[in-house]
Amino acid sequence: MRKNPDLADLPNDDFWPSSGFSQLQRNSRGWLTPTDAYLSLFLARPELAVVEESCAAEQALHAILVDNPQAWVAAAQLQAVADDDVRANYGHFLAFRDGLLQAASLEAWYLATVRSGHVVAPPLFLDLVVQACLRNVLDAVADAQVLRAGEMLFRPQRIYVQDGQILCGDQASLDLLNETGGLGDMGRLLAQNNAPLREVNLQVLNDANASRYWPQSHRYDFLLDLTHEVSHDLSHGLSLTMTRSRSGLKALARVLEAWVAHFLGVQVTITPEQKIADANWRWHVGLDAESSALLNDLYEDRPVASARMQGLVSLFRLSFNNPLEMRPDVAGKPVYLGLAMNAGKVIRLKPQNLLLNLPLLKHH
Repeated sequence: MRKNPDLADLPNDDFWPSSGFSQLQRNSRGWLTPTDAYLSLFLARPELAVVEESCAAEQALHAILVDNPQAWVAAAQLQAVADDDVRANYGHFLAFRDGLLQAASLEAWYLATVRSGHVVAPPLFLDLVVQACLRNVLDAVADAQVLRAGEMLFRPQRIYVQDGQILCGDQASLDLLNETGGLGDMGRLLAQNNAPLREVNLQVLNDANASRYWPQSHRYDFLLDLTHEVSHDLSHGLSLTMTRSRSGLKALARVLEAWVAHFLGVQVTITPEQKIADANWRWHVGLDAESSALLNDLYEDRPVASARMQGLVSLFRLSFNNPLEMRPDVAGKPVYLGLAMNAGKVIRLKPQNLLLNLPLLKHH
Protein backbone atom coordinates (compact mmCIF):
# COMPACT_ATOMS: atom_id res chain seq x y z
CA MET A 1 0.00 0.00 0.00
CA ARG A 2 1.41 3.38 -0.97
CA LYS A 3 2.37 5.56 1.98
CA ASN A 4 1.48 9.21 2.31
CA PRO A 5 4.50 11.12 0.96
CA ASP A 6 4.61 13.46 3.95
CA LEU A 7 4.96 10.47 6.27
CA ALA A 8 7.18 8.32 4.08
CA ASP A 9 10.14 10.70 3.88
CA LEU A 10 10.92 11.01 7.57
CA PRO A 11 13.93 13.15 8.51
CA ASN A 12 17.13 11.65 9.87
CA ASP A 13 16.23 12.99 13.30
CA ASP A 14 13.13 10.80 13.55
CA PHE A 15 12.01 9.80 17.04
CA TRP A 16 10.14 6.82 18.53
CA PRO A 17 10.79 4.56 15.52
CA SER A 18 8.77 1.75 17.12
CA SER A 19 5.59 3.87 17.03
CA GLY A 20 4.76 2.69 13.49
CA PHE A 21 4.23 6.29 12.39
CA SER A 22 6.09 5.79 9.11
CA GLN A 23 3.72 2.91 8.25
CA LEU A 24 0.59 5.04 8.69
CA GLN A 25 -1.27 7.58 6.56
CA ARG A 26 -2.99 10.81 7.51
CA ASN A 27 -6.58 11.46 6.48
CA SER A 28 -8.00 14.89 5.66
CA ARG A 29 -8.53 15.57 9.37
CA GLY A 30 -4.92 14.79 10.18
CA TRP A 31 -5.81 11.56 11.95
CA LEU A 32 -3.97 8.31 11.24
CA THR A 33 -5.53 5.62 9.06
CA PRO A 34 -4.43 2.00 9.57
CA THR A 35 -2.49 0.23 6.83
CA ASP A 36 -1.34 -3.33 6.20
CA ALA A 37 2.21 -2.24 7.00
CA TYR A 38 1.10 -0.93 10.43
CA LEU A 39 -0.85 -4.10 11.23
CA SER A 40 2.15 -6.18 10.23
CA LEU A 41 4.15 -4.59 13.02
CA PHE A 42 1.92 -6.34 15.56
CA LEU A 43 2.49 -9.70 13.90
CA ALA A 44 6.24 -9.25 14.42
CA ARG A 45 5.87 -8.56 18.14
CA PRO A 46 6.91 -11.31 20.61
CA GLU A 47 3.29 -11.91 21.57
CA LEU A 48 2.44 -13.07 18.03
CA ALA A 49 5.73 -13.96 16.37
CA VAL A 50 6.28 -17.61 15.46
CA VAL A 51 8.82 -19.45 17.63
CA GLU A 52 10.33 -22.92 17.52
CA GLU A 53 7.56 -24.31 19.76
CA SER A 54 4.73 -22.91 17.60
CA CYS A 55 2.27 -25.57 16.46
CA ALA A 56 1.37 -26.10 12.80
CA ALA A 57 -1.96 -24.29 13.17
CA GLU A 58 -0.24 -21.24 14.68
CA GLN A 59 2.37 -21.19 11.93
CA ALA A 60 -0.32 -21.41 9.26
CA LEU A 61 -2.41 -18.65 10.84
CA HIS A 62 0.63 -16.40 11.16
CA ALA A 63 1.61 -17.00 7.52
CA ILE A 64 -1.92 -16.11 6.34
CA LEU A 65 -1.90 -12.84 8.28
CA VAL A 66 1.62 -11.89 7.26
CA ASP A 67 0.58 -12.33 3.62
CA ASN A 68 -2.63 -10.36 4.19
CA PRO A 69 -3.03 -8.65 7.59
CA GLN A 70 -6.71 -8.00 6.81
CA ALA A 71 -7.49 -11.63 5.96
CA TRP A 72 -10.69 -13.10 7.40
CA VAL A 73 -9.96 -15.74 10.03
CA ALA A 74 -12.51 -18.46 10.72
CA ALA A 75 -13.25 -19.38 14.33
CA ALA A 76 -12.01 -22.89 13.65
CA GLN A 77 -8.63 -21.56 12.49
CA LEU A 78 -8.22 -19.66 15.73
CA GLN A 79 -9.37 -22.52 17.93
CA ALA A 80 -6.88 -24.86 16.26
CA VAL A 81 -3.98 -22.95 17.86
CA ALA A 82 -2.79 -25.25 20.64
CA ASP A 83 -1.28 -22.76 23.11
CA ASP A 84 -3.98 -21.05 25.18
CA ASP A 85 -2.03 -17.81 25.65
CA VAL A 86 -1.07 -17.56 21.98
CA ARG A 87 -4.66 -18.26 20.94
CA ALA A 88 -5.85 -15.48 23.26
CA ASN A 89 -3.21 -13.10 21.85
CA TYR A 90 -4.41 -13.74 18.30
CA GLY A 91 -8.00 -13.22 19.41
CA HIS A 92 -7.09 -9.85 20.91
CA PHE A 93 -5.18 -8.85 17.79
CA LEU A 94 -8.02 -9.78 15.44
CA ALA A 95 -10.55 -7.84 17.53
CA PHE A 96 -8.19 -4.87 17.63
CA ARG A 97 -7.55 -5.07 13.87
CA ASP A 98 -11.24 -5.25 13.03
CA GLY A 99 -12.00 -2.34 15.36
CA LEU A 100 -9.29 -0.20 13.78
CA LEU A 101 -10.48 -0.91 10.26
CA GLN A 102 -14.08 -0.18 11.18
CA ALA A 103 -13.17 3.08 12.93
CA ALA A 104 -11.00 4.06 9.93
CA SER A 105 -8.44 5.89 12.10
CA LEU A 106 -6.39 5.23 15.21
CA GLU A 107 -7.79 8.34 16.89
CA ALA A 108 -11.43 7.37 16.22
CA TRP A 109 -10.77 3.85 17.53
CA TYR A 110 -9.10 5.22 20.66
CA LEU A 111 -11.90 7.69 21.41
CA ALA A 112 -14.60 5.07 20.86
CA THR A 113 -12.72 2.58 23.03
CA VAL A 114 -12.15 4.84 26.03
CA ARG A 115 -15.66 6.32 25.78
CA SER A 116 -17.29 2.89 25.73
CA GLY A 117 -16.97 2.46 29.48
CA HIS A 118 -15.96 -1.16 28.91
CA VAL A 119 -12.41 -1.34 27.60
CA VAL A 120 -11.56 -4.89 26.55
CA ALA A 121 -8.49 -4.12 24.45
CA PRO A 122 -5.24 -5.10 26.22
CA PRO A 123 -3.40 -2.14 27.82
CA LEU A 124 -0.47 -2.81 25.47
CA PHE A 125 -2.63 -2.04 22.43
CA LEU A 126 -3.88 1.18 24.03
CA ASP A 127 -0.31 2.29 24.79
CA LEU A 128 0.86 1.51 21.26
CA VAL A 129 -2.01 3.50 19.74
CA VAL A 130 -1.35 6.41 22.10
CA GLN A 131 2.31 6.35 21.07
CA ALA A 132 1.43 6.43 17.36
CA CYS A 133 -1.09 9.24 17.86
CA LEU A 134 1.37 11.26 19.92
CA ARG A 135 4.07 10.72 17.31
CA ASN A 136 1.61 12.28 14.88
CA VAL A 137 0.68 15.13 17.24
CA LEU A 138 4.30 16.03 18.01
CA ASP A 139 5.65 15.48 14.49
CA ALA A 140 6.81 19.07 14.01
CA VAL A 141 8.07 19.60 17.58
CA ALA A 142 11.81 20.33 17.81
CA ASP A 143 12.00 20.56 21.62
CA ALA A 144 13.46 17.38 23.12
CA GLN A 145 11.98 18.22 26.53
CA VAL A 146 8.47 18.12 25.06
CA LEU A 147 9.14 14.85 23.24
CA ARG A 148 10.58 13.28 26.40
CA ALA A 149 7.55 14.45 28.38
CA GLY A 150 5.34 12.85 25.73
CA GLU A 151 6.75 9.45 26.69
CA MET A 152 4.91 9.78 29.99
CA LEU A 153 1.57 9.27 28.22
CA PHE A 154 2.37 5.75 27.02
CA ARG A 155 5.17 4.43 29.24
CA PRO A 156 5.02 4.19 33.06
CA GLN A 157 7.59 6.35 34.82
CA ARG A 158 9.53 5.69 38.02
CA ILE A 159 10.05 8.69 40.31
CA TYR A 160 13.26 9.49 42.19
CA VAL A 161 13.54 12.33 44.71
CA GLN A 162 17.16 13.40 45.00
CA ASP A 163 18.50 16.51 46.74
CA GLY A 164 15.18 18.29 46.33
CA GLN A 165 14.87 17.32 42.68
CA ILE A 166 12.02 15.20 41.37
CA LEU A 167 13.32 13.07 38.52
CA CYS A 168 11.34 10.60 36.44
CA GLY A 169 12.72 7.83 34.31
CA ASP A 170 11.19 5.16 32.14
CA GLN A 171 10.16 2.32 34.45
CA ALA A 172 11.02 -0.54 32.08
CA SER A 173 14.39 0.94 31.13
CA LEU A 174 15.35 1.70 34.72
CA ASP A 175 14.29 -1.72 35.94
CA LEU A 176 16.36 -3.35 33.20
CA LEU A 177 19.38 -1.24 34.12
CA ASN A 178 18.97 -2.11 37.78
CA GLU A 179 18.73 -5.78 36.89
CA THR A 180 21.47 -6.07 34.28
CA GLY A 181 23.62 -2.96 34.58
CA GLY A 182 22.64 -2.05 31.03
CA LEU A 183 24.26 -5.14 29.56
CA GLY A 184 21.08 -7.00 28.60
CA ASP A 185 21.10 -10.80 28.85
CA MET A 186 24.84 -10.83 29.51
CA GLY A 187 24.41 -8.41 32.40
CA ARG A 188 21.61 -10.52 33.82
CA LEU A 189 23.87 -13.58 33.70
CA LEU A 190 26.70 -11.68 35.39
CA ALA A 191 24.34 -10.44 38.10
CA GLN A 192 23.11 -13.96 38.78
CA ASN A 193 26.73 -15.01 39.31
CA ASN A 194 27.46 -11.99 41.54
CA ALA A 195 29.91 -10.59 39.01
CA PRO A 196 30.51 -6.81 39.21
CA LEU A 197 28.53 -4.73 36.73
CA ARG A 198 29.81 -1.54 35.20
CA GLU A 199 28.33 1.64 36.64
CA VAL A 200 25.56 3.13 34.55
CA ASN A 201 25.18 6.91 34.61
CA LEU A 202 21.73 8.05 33.53
CA GLN A 203 21.50 11.58 32.21
CA VAL A 204 18.91 14.21 33.00
CA LEU A 205 17.72 15.73 29.74
CA ASN A 206 18.80 19.35 29.39
CA ASP A 207 19.78 21.86 26.73
CA ALA A 208 23.36 20.60 26.65
CA ASN A 209 22.49 17.01 25.72
CA ALA A 210 19.13 17.58 24.00
CA SER A 211 20.55 16.88 20.53
CA ARG A 212 21.21 13.29 21.59
CA TYR A 213 17.52 12.65 22.30
CA TRP A 214 16.59 11.81 18.69
CA PRO A 215 19.17 9.06 18.03
CA GLN A 216 18.57 7.64 21.52
CA SER A 217 14.78 7.99 21.68
CA HIS A 218 14.25 4.26 21.07
CA ARG A 219 16.07 3.50 24.32
CA TYR A 220 13.87 5.66 26.59
CA ASP A 221 16.87 6.28 28.83
CA PHE A 222 16.81 10.02 29.57
CA LEU A 223 15.61 11.25 32.96
CA LEU A 224 13.18 14.17 33.03
CA ASP A 225 13.31 16.81 35.77
CA LEU A 226 9.83 17.43 37.19
CA THR A 227 10.95 19.82 39.92
CA HIS A 228 8.82 22.93 40.36
CA GLU A 229 11.33 25.38 41.75
CA VAL A 230 14.89 25.68 42.99
CA SER A 231 15.54 27.40 46.32
CA HIS A 232 18.89 29.05 47.05
CA ASP A 233 19.80 29.91 50.62
CA LEU A 234 21.32 33.37 50.98
CA SER A 235 23.09 35.00 53.89
CA HIS A 236 21.22 36.35 56.94
CA GLY A 237 18.64 33.58 56.77
CA LEU A 238 17.16 34.74 53.47
CA SER A 239 16.28 32.46 50.57
CA LEU A 240 15.66 33.03 46.89
CA THR A 241 13.22 30.89 44.94
CA MET A 242 13.70 30.62 41.19
CA THR A 243 11.27 29.04 38.75
CA ARG A 244 12.77 26.45 36.40
CA SER A 245 12.49 27.81 32.89
CA ARG A 246 13.12 24.34 31.39
CA SER A 247 10.94 22.34 33.73
CA GLY A 248 9.70 18.98 32.50
CA LEU A 249 6.33 19.94 34.00
CA LYS A 250 6.04 22.80 31.50
CA ALA A 251 6.98 20.41 28.71
CA LEU A 252 4.30 17.97 29.87
CA ALA A 253 1.79 20.82 29.87
CA ARG A 254 2.60 21.51 26.20
CA VAL A 255 2.03 17.83 25.36
CA LEU A 256 -1.33 17.78 27.14
CA GLU A 257 -2.44 20.96 25.36
CA ALA A 258 -1.61 19.41 21.98
CA TRP A 259 -3.32 16.13 22.97
CA VAL A 260 -6.59 17.89 23.80
CA ALA A 261 -6.50 20.02 20.65
CA HIS A 262 -5.84 17.02 18.39
CA PHE A 263 -8.65 14.85 19.72
CA LEU A 264 -11.27 17.33 20.90
CA GLY A 265 -10.60 20.32 18.65
CA VAL A 266 -10.46 22.81 21.54
CA GLN A 267 -7.59 25.04 22.57
CA VAL A 268 -6.57 25.02 26.22
CA THR A 269 -3.70 26.53 28.19
CA ILE A 270 -2.11 24.42 30.95
CA THR A 271 0.32 25.70 33.57
CA PRO A 272 1.98 23.81 36.45
CA GLU A 273 0.82 24.81 39.93
CA GLN A 274 2.12 23.96 43.39
CA LYS A 275 -1.20 24.28 45.19
CA ILE A 276 -4.87 25.00 44.66
CA ALA A 277 -5.73 28.28 46.37
CA ASP A 278 -9.21 28.67 44.96
CA ALA A 279 -12.26 29.10 47.19
CA ASN A 280 -14.44 28.55 44.10
CA TRP A 281 -12.78 25.31 42.99
CA ARG A 282 -15.37 23.76 40.68
CA TRP A 283 -13.75 21.11 38.47
CA HIS A 284 -10.75 18.81 38.52
CA VAL A 285 -9.33 15.90 36.56
CA GLY A 286 -6.77 13.40 37.80
CA LEU A 287 -4.22 12.37 35.20
CA ASP A 288 -3.85 8.98 36.90
CA ALA A 289 -5.74 6.81 39.39
CA GLU A 290 -3.87 8.11 42.45
CA SER A 291 -4.36 11.81 41.73
CA SER A 292 -8.01 11.24 40.77
CA ALA A 293 -8.74 9.72 44.18
CA LEU A 294 -6.65 12.34 45.97
CA LEU A 295 -8.32 15.33 44.29
CA ASN A 296 -11.74 13.82 44.93
CA ASP A 297 -10.98 13.54 48.65
CA LEU A 298 -9.57 17.05 48.86
CA TYR A 299 -12.55 18.48 46.98
CA GLU A 300 -14.94 16.76 49.40
CA ASP A 301 -12.90 17.93 52.43
CA ARG A 302 -12.10 14.38 53.43
CA PRO A 303 -8.92 13.87 55.49
CA VAL A 304 -5.85 12.90 53.45
CA ALA A 305 -2.85 11.23 55.05
CA SER A 306 0.48 13.00 54.63
CA ALA A 307 1.93 9.95 52.87
CA ARG A 308 -0.68 10.31 50.12
CA MET A 309 -0.02 14.02 49.81
CA GLN A 310 3.68 13.33 49.37
CA GLY A 311 2.81 11.20 46.36
CA LEU A 312 1.46 14.25 44.55
CA VAL A 313 4.08 15.20 41.97
CA SER A 314 2.34 18.27 40.58
CA LEU A 315 -0.88 20.15 40.05
CA PHE A 316 -1.82 21.97 36.85
CA ARG A 317 -4.28 24.73 36.01
CA LEU A 318 -6.14 24.25 32.72
CA SER A 319 -8.01 27.16 31.13
CA PHE A 320 -10.14 27.04 27.99
CA ASN A 321 -9.06 29.67 25.49
CA ASN A 322 -12.73 29.97 24.55
CA PRO A 323 -14.97 29.61 27.64
CA LEU A 324 -18.00 29.19 25.36
CA GLU A 325 -16.74 25.66 24.64
CA MET A 326 -17.30 24.76 28.28
CA ARG A 327 -20.46 23.74 30.09
CA PRO A 328 -22.35 26.92 31.03
CA ASP A 329 -22.30 26.15 34.76
CA VAL A 330 -18.47 26.19 34.85
CA ALA A 331 -17.67 28.45 31.90
CA GLY A 332 -14.63 30.59 32.62
CA LYS A 333 -13.63 28.57 35.68
CA PRO A 334 -10.24 26.83 35.76
CA VAL A 335 -9.91 23.06 35.65
CA TYR A 336 -7.32 21.67 38.04
CA LEU A 337 -5.28 18.64 37.05
CA GLY A 338 -3.31 16.32 39.30
CA LEU A 339 -0.32 14.07 38.69
CA ALA A 340 0.70 11.56 41.37
CA MET A 341 2.84 8.49 41.86
CA ASN A 342 1.59 5.30 43.48
CA ALA A 343 3.03 3.61 46.57
CA GLY A 344 5.75 2.07 44.41
CA LYS A 345 6.77 5.58 43.21
CA VAL A 346 5.51 4.90 39.70
CA ILE A 347 3.39 7.26 37.59
CA ARG A 348 0.92 5.59 35.25
CA LEU A 349 -0.53 8.55 33.39
CA LYS A 350 -3.91 7.96 31.73
CA PRO A 351 -4.19 10.34 28.76
CA GLN A 352 -7.80 9.29 28.20
CA ASN A 353 -8.81 11.07 31.42
CA LEU A 354 -8.38 14.46 29.75
CA LEU A 355 -10.53 13.38 26.81
CA LEU A 356 -13.32 11.98 28.97
CA ASN A 357 -13.58 14.33 31.92
CA LEU A 358 -13.23 17.92 30.74
CA PRO A 359 -16.39 20.06 31.19
CA LEU A 360 -17.16 20.36 27.48
CA LEU A 361 -20.38 21.27 25.78
CA LYS A 362 -22.13 18.09 24.63
CA HIS A 363 -21.51 18.70 20.94
CA HIS A 364 -17.79 17.99 21.58
